[in-house]
Amino acid sequence: MTDTITITDDRTGKTVTVPITGGVFSSAALRELDPSLFMYDPAYLSTASCASSITYLDGDAGILRYRGIPIEQLAENSTFLEVAYLLIKGELPTTQELEKWELDVTHHTMIHENMRKRFVDGFHYDAHPMGMFISAIAALGTFYDDAKDIFDKDSLEKQVVRLVAKVPTIAAMCYRFSQGLPFVSPNNALSYGENFLNMMFKIGDDYKVNPVLAHAMDVLFILHADHEQNCGTTAMRVVSSANSDPYTATAAAAAALYGPLHGGANEAVVRMLTEIGDIKNVPAFVESVKAGEGKLMGFGHRVYKNFDPRATIIKKAAYDVFEVTGKNPLLEIALELEKVALNDEYFIKRKLYPNVDFYSGLIYQALGFPVDMFTVLFAIPRTVGWLTHMQELLNDKEQKISRPRQWYTGHDERPYVPVAKR
Repeated sequence: MTDTITITDDRTGKTVTVPITGGVFSSAALRELDPSLFMYDPAYLSTASCASSITYLDGDAGILRYRGIPIEQLAENSTFLEVAYLLIKGELPTTQELEKWELDVTHHTMIHENMRKRFVDGFHYDAHPMGMFISAIAALGTFYDDAKDIFDKDSLEKQVVRLVAKVPTIAAMCYRFSQGLPFVSPNNALSYGENFLNMMFKIGDDYKVNPVLAHAMDVLFILHADHEQNCGTTAMRVVSSANSDPYTATAAAAAALYGPLHGGANEAVVRMLTEIGDIKNVPAFVESVKAGEGKLMGFGHRVYKNFDPRATIIKKAAYDVFEVTGKNPLLEIALELEKVALNDEYFIKRKLYPNVDFYSGLIYQALGFPVDMFTVLFAIPRTVGWLTHMQELLNDKEQKISRPRQWYTGHDERPYVPVAKR
């Protein structure tokens, strides 16, 4: 038996019945009732803007899967570049496919010298790394004549590889500039995570990337590679629907991520823990949150109404990192805050559980990243997800240029009044 929904327009008595597939029914039902009828849905909370086969997310059950594979299995067994291939290509690679993919990405990590010597020097010395990152991604597209050939399969694949390869280089370049340090060129002998850490922190020829820290970086990248139709991904799809090139669209998605309500959550967690200051202040802080005097950052999620499956993985990664770097002094505060909140009926009733941002900021700090770099670190792996969604959109015959409708609430027609008579 096919599930259906029947909608009746009480103004006219007209009725339409349409099928429900996977919990979704087509808005064409409304147009069939009345072409001038639109649904008001602020922030698209009840609107599916696309059909996607990339990421499955069940917030009530705490499930996250890339191309059907649970995030827990990928974080435990895979590498970021293998996961990137899975997302972009749709299937896990064979040994030969993975070797070629890794080789392609590795040999596109360099950026044009004009980008390094002229573009970056145009920024103020204390420019925010994320602002620089967004600008650099947009500018990168101007270096490639074929960037706009998005309907040429080979050309689009080339831009995808270039972006996946170059975003760590650009991110490290922005950081080194903000610190007044000389740039470090990519090292093709290193893995993706190792290369990034090396470009970030290398001082002197004896610098070596700790493999535990490189693995943690890989896990963090895997966990942040995609997350369904969030704000940044929606921005990527909207801009891509205008047939913009991948660099412009990625810059737009990164700009959405730059907003503190989207990509700034782990930064807010670190600031919150810093303000708490001491483990003995946790009970008073929790009471102030319950009294409406503040927010418990890193708990709860727009989508997850149960635990965030990424949080469990990242908590384990945090302990692995701290074995090498020493404990972040904020860790004890975080653990106490988590314990108190998870045993308090106020937070249990509201289904407020730790999310991925609660521990990621602590790991980033332990690895040596300043708070201003946190959103950039988010953007590096999420570029893979964004590009995957762009490719899916371009191959979806049902997609057109995005053009949401509005509910006009302004004045009815009224005459222009000359300034002398106002």
